[in-house]
Amino acid sequence: MKLSRTRDYNFGWLVLLALVDAAFLLVFFLLLSSNFILQPGISVSMPFSRFTLAPQINQQIISITGGAAPAIYFRDQRVTIEQLGPLLDAAKRDGQSVIIKADRLTPYETVIRVTNVALEHGITSVALAASPPQ
Repeated sequence: MKLSRTRDYNFGWLVLLALVDAAFLLVFFLLLSSNFILQPGISVSMPFSRFTLAPQINQQIISITGGAAPAIYFRDQRVTIEQLGPLLDAAKRDGQSVIIKADRLTPYETVIRVTNVALEHGITSVALAASPPQ
């Protein structure tokens, strides 16, 4: 005696469910592995520019805060101009470029002094960061 089904079941939705689950896991992994903040903890209000750099791959960021006494930060540590030179020598050995994120209220002389220190210590690629216009 041959038994037959009275109703056909379609299991195609199981494959679709597995693909959607894998897609959500991939998106979740990419969101967790991406880097949203370049330098956490140092708030700098950069000037606006229509021309900005593409994301840099191998860079070091020097942040300069504004105000009466500008502070210079390299690798999340506050440094002076004199301390910055030896730290940049290590970045030069690694072949890293330098991006200067200066607050819009920072004196121009301070930005030029930091740029000159980087160039004097053999950094060949020094760029000034800016925010896109809103």
